[in-house]
Amino acid sequence: MKSQFSFNRCLQLLSVLALTLPGSAAFAQDQPLLISAARVFDGYTLRTDAAVLISEGKVARIDGREAFNDSGAPRLDLGDATLLPGFIELHAHLSYQHVPADTVLRHGVTTVRDVGGPLHQPYGGDGSLRLMTSGPILTAPAGYPIPNLGETDIAMPVADAQQARQAVRKLVAGGAVVIKVALEPGGEAGAPWSGGHAHAQHAHSKMHDKPHSWPMLSPVVLAAIVDEAHQLGRRVAAHLAESKGAQLALDVGIDEWAHTPCETLPDAQLHRAVAQQVRIVSTIDTLSKCSGVSSNVRRLAELGAEFLYGAEIAHPDIPWGIDGQELLYLQHLAGMTPLDVIRIATSNAGQYLNIPLLGTLLPGAPADMIAVKGDPMQKLKLLEYPDLVMSGGKLIINYFGS
Repeated sequence: MKSQFSFNRCLQLLSVLALTLPGSAAFAQDQPLLISAARVFDGYTLRTDAAVLISEGKVARIDGREAFNDSGAPRLDLGDATLLPGFIELHAHLSYQHVPADTVLRHGVTTVRDVGGPLHQPYGGDGSLRLMTSGPILTAPAGYPIPNLGETDIAMPVADAQQARQAVRKLVAGGAVVIKVALEPGGEAGAPWSGGHAHAQHAHSKMHDKPHSWPMLSPVVLAAIVDEAHQLGRRVAAHLAESKGAQLALDVGIDEWAHTPCETLPDAQLHRAVAQQVRIVSTIDTLSKCSGVSSNVRRLAELGAEFLYGAEIAHPDIPWGIDGQELLYLQHLAGMTPLDVIRIATSNAGQYLNIPLLGTLLPGAPADMIAVKGDPMQKLKLLEYPDLVMSGGKLIINYFGS
């Protein structure tokens, strides 16, 4: 009995010690854990000298630090740091670019929506990256992205309304959380796809001789996709970059633009997009070489458009995690406060995904959280290299001391 007691006691001590080890990923998972910091952003408001109690992989309670004086839970005091929910990336391409999920997670993104790739049910969130997908992009035969990538699992051509409805049903049954369509004629200066995606363009180089020749889905087929998706409780997101694609999207009631458009759009289209409550996924950083992206962001913001955070992880020069430059673009081009920007990438995104507590630190929320030393409200770039990451209550990295 004595040796058994000693062994169990050693395990308990090692679990507590693991909380203080830099880079540690292990702690006593069967015990509650209390994390406190000088600043805690709960997804909606910024609290000072607060603490979060984690139990069974979820947030059990959030309150002032002193409210937990009688708690017997192990404590991790982060000091002059900021604790906040893990970020939610709504436009990524992890699968086809083979981006390691653990790399993305360790850099502060705890949930990813992969929009164009293998179809699967949502999974993860319990110590791994929470990953959901649109499945393949619906497109016209020989339409984008087939000229760049071929008919791989990133694209599914549909030729008529019946095929379109069947495709939507197949995608939803397979786990797609959103239906994505391509409305891309090609040729927008500065857009990454205009020169072809890396690693694949050489196989279809002849298709780039006529950059504006890519066919697009017809209004009839698009309308069938939108109708079927809405009947099945899914939104439709459109890859678009210029006015022709935008007009098609507006005419059939598409819910989301997967990019801020690359080319400058007419005011009438921007006004209509806002009136129809179209959500705009930012992707400003990856489209920073486009001539119209900055003006489109400014004008959409002035009109009251709702932006979603998405950096398009896997494109060249985009960090495999939180993109501080994307946050700065939203702050300065859209006129947002740092708190507004962070809210877009956390609680707003969770609401948009119909998982209301995701992206928050409120009771019942998944214990997906990150922390950085200092105050990211003063320096958003701090968020690119978090000092603590937790997924579903499991510590992934911890660079804080005891």
